[in-house]
Amino acid sequence: QVRLVESGGGLVQPGGSLRLSCAASGRIFNINDMDWYRQVPGKERELVALITSGGTTNYADSVKGRFTVSRDNAKNMVYLQMNSPKPEDTAVYYCHAIIVSSTAKRYQYWGQGTQVTVSS
Repeated sequence: QVRLVESGGGLVQPGGSLRLSCAASGRIFNINDMDWYRQVPGKERELVALITSGGTTNYADSVKGRFTVSRDNAKNMVYLQMNSPKPEDTAVYYCHAIIVSSTAKRYQYWGQGTQVTVSS
């Protein structure tokens, strides 16, 4: 009933910039937390950035000062602005959301992921 679709991934050079977008569609009453995770082969999926419905943000130490997460509640979208990416930022980035239904039930959803490759 709910789908998350990421976009904006691709190849970027170190020191460049990239903006990831995640659109939520379907039967949505309210979206609480929206997060960005990333994962590389052989590694655990890690939280990169989180933004609550009220706009409070949290970042992994490795991306603080370089990445910015934001959301547009009217459009049910969340963004991840990646400035000055480093090769170690290369990963598949996943959008994650906790969505509240009209009956106040909470569900979590994951996007398919989008590849971000930082290379010169």
